[in-house]
Amino acid sequence: MQERSQETVVSEQFGPRAQSYLTSPVHAQGEDLDQLAGIVGARPPGLALDLGCGGGHASFRLAPLTQKVVAYDLSEAMVATVRSEAARRGLGNLEARQGSAERLDYPDAAFDIVVSRYSIHHWHDAVAGLKEARRVLKPGGLAVFMDVVAPDSPLLDTWLQSLELLRDPSHVRDYSVPEWHAMLEGAGFRPGAVSLFRLRLEFSSWIGRMNTPESHVQAIRSLQARAGAEVRRYFEIEADGTFTIDTMLLPAEG
Repeated sequence: MQERSQETVVSEQFGPRAQSYLTSPVHAQGEDLDQLAGIVGARPPGLALDLGCGGGHASFRLAPLTQKVVAYDLSEAMVATVRSEAARRGLGNLEARQGSAERLDYPDAAFDIVVSRYSIHHWHDAVAGLKEARRVLKPGGLAVFMDVVAPDSPLLDTWLQSLELLRDPSHVRDYSVPEWHAMLEGAGFRPGAVSLFRLRLEFSSWIGRMNTPESHVQAIRSLQARAGAEVRRYFEIEADGTFTIDTMLLPAEG
């Protein structure tokens, strides 16, 4: 088999699906986006960086509230999609750039705000990426991290990671809240109070966004069918495979 880096795997997974992530209701809306807008809107307008911007939904929320927002993603196709959509929306202060979160091409203390939504669970080195985020954030600046969060229970954690990887080979890890706090503190952030949400994932659109192979779809459904009562209750597994996961918003100061 041809050797591919994790960054290549991520780009190959998401590049062909950029439009799907732009139009995905799961990504285009949510309590976390509303809360993000409230937090950022309460601060003076500044320069913002959206790390792993995906379909650009956090960037679109930030643009009216900031002097400028840079939507930054590993996938050039995602960047092109966000750039086009920003132009369509008339968001002249949104710049879309391609690059790796672990190697940011910006000087120290370049941004007042750094955010990341549904991206860090794909980073091959989350700690390095978070250190870069801290490096480019001004002292006293605001960081906001939004992502899927893993349960503390080893059973539930293993079950979640297994389904994620079967669906998407670019998945690395959904981190628990204690893991998030440890990583952020290690990177030099001061984490604030976490907000937790429940997110229902409709099964057919969840696998459709990633074009999951049928063999993997069947493996996911087999795991769901054989799950114990504790797993079925926690993830609220429905007859068609639809299930519910935990997500979070975690603000931090630089």
